[in-house]
Amino acid sequence: MGYEVVDSDVLVIGAGGAGCRAAIEATEYNVNVVMITKEVLGKAHTVMAEGGYNAVLGNVDPKDSWQWHFYDTLVGGSWINNQKLAETLARESPNRILDLEEYGAVFDRTPEGKIMQRPFGKQTWRRTCYVGDMTGHEILATLVEEVRRRGVKVFDEQCAIDFIMDGGRISGAVALDIKSGAIRVFRSKTTVMTSGGGARIYEITTNAQSDTGDGFAMGYNAGAALIDMEMVQFHPTGMVYPESYKGVLVTEAVRGEGGRLINAQRERFMKRYSPELMELAGRDVVARSIATEILEGRGTKNGGVYLDVSFLPAETIERKLPSMLEQLLNAGVDIRKEPMEIAPTAHHFMGGLLIDEKAATTLAGLYAAGEVTGGVHGGNRLGGNALADTQVFGKIAGENAAKEALKATSPKVNRKQVEAVESLIGKMLQAKKGVEPAKVANELTKLMWTKVGIFRKEDDLKEALKEVRRMENEYLPKLYVKNKATRYNKELLRAIETRNMLITAEAVALAALTRKESRGAQFRRDTPKSNDIEWFVNMKIWREGGEMKIAKVPCVATYIPKPGMKFEEIKW
Repeated sequence: MGYEVVDSDVLVIGAGGAGCRAAIEATEYNVNVVMITKEVLGKAHTVMAEGGYNAVLGNVDPKDSWQWHFYDTLVGGSWINNQKLAETLARESPNRILDLEEYGAVFDRTPEGKIMQRPFGKQTWRRTCYVGDMTGHEILATLVEEVRRRGVKVFDEQCAIDFIMDGGRISGAVALDIKSGAIRVFRSKTTVMTSGGGARIYEITTNAQSDTGDGFAMGYNAGAALIDMEMVQFHPTGMVYPESYKGVLVTEAVRGEGGRLINAQRERFMKRYSPELMELAGRDVVARSIATEILEGRGTKNGGVYLDVSFLPAETIERKLPSMLEQLLNAGVDIRKEPMEIAPTAHHFMGGLLIDEKAATTLAGLYAAGEVTGGVHGGNRLGGNALADTQVFGKIAGENAAKEALKATSPKVNRKQVEAVESLIGKMLQAKKGVEPAKVANELTKLMWTKVGIFRKEDDLKEALKEVRRMENEYLPKLYVKNKATRYNKELLRAIETRNMLITAEAVALAALTRKESRGAQFRRDTPKSNDIEWFVNMKIWREGGEMKIAKVPCVATYIPKPGMKFEEIKW
């Protein structure tokens, strides 16, 4: 097929909040930065993050502190966070939001002109900064402009397929140019993976079509370790009606502004599950509460419950929830006058590539930031911590990748690795018959939704793992695409993504089966309680001898010697 080689000092894979921030930071060290994205620049999943960005500014609640943010993050994560990473998030997020302001981001303000902050689930103080309900959109638009201003070379519509190695180091990646169908090799001294999550392995999800676990699979195939892949967050409030909007996110800002959850019997049911926090309990608790109401027959005819803000002044809704108002109006629902119907939807991966405090993975030359990483959020992520995560660790990853690149020599391209990718694509294009990628993806997403969803149990997880492995062995060698075109072959792209989805699904199912307890986003009906003696650990996954291996590893704990401690008991 032949291929072009693009050289850089730092390669950033993914152009969302974390990728853009990493690229911006790397330019501070006068290195050659190249960024590639499967979409077009500015269309990353970050724009769908609506509710806000957590930062201890004390503009509304002066008693807030980084220690409180750190503590809330640990409580929300069921204590299995990498505490060094969680502390870094709490300490650094205020500085990073000030960076965003310096780049030109405009946040909602208090009457005194300071950044406004709203309450979010399971947080002690009001620390979530926002732009109405379009926070992610504002942040990414700002970052994209800064990326352009700094002259970062961006390659749109490039599907990264595999890493290439020079000895034991990552030396870049092989990608498919979606626009032309050509193979392109991006050779780099260091690489930053910021490809986002993989909730597209589920039938109902808030995620964009491109969130297919690419970074998890690429890292795993190259030898990087994954951590806590069982911890998949189901956002409590995704739309269920109309059918065309099923799974679309209804931001936590709706509940932050006072939205009430009501079942078909017109009960405000959260008093049964979390009488103190009510609708602002942790996302795991609220999601399970809603699912329980539906399963026990108190849901709507469309299989959801109601989320109501119609009691708020119309002006408040129009000012603070403009995106939600417009989105629901397009769906035929006026939230100023009537409730919306919602149910849980697959949303965010707390697990991912194992990183350290420098955002380095277990592979030399590879850094990572954002949702593709694990450890920051533990067993469950607080709303508002994802955007902060992208900026805090995007900066750290970009900085350390650039510093290492300044000392590194130019790597070699392993032609055999490139030829393996060419062979993979050629085989799928040349095949006359086989299994269509869409069929595999549909079968997989239904399996994961029914067997590895909000509620889990041993038999279901064993069946899911067995089925995913069968699909890998049976379907992957037979994948083919009917469309033989080279330009914009979406079927070919789906075939590549299907391989990544299967690897991601296997890791989720294996970790969920191995963790024989309930903690955070993992709820096992057969073991409904947490077991801090045996399971106060992280689940590490890696590839060995062509097989997926898993083991318990100790949690990285700095301040908290045991789970369950109160804030007042900690000696800061």
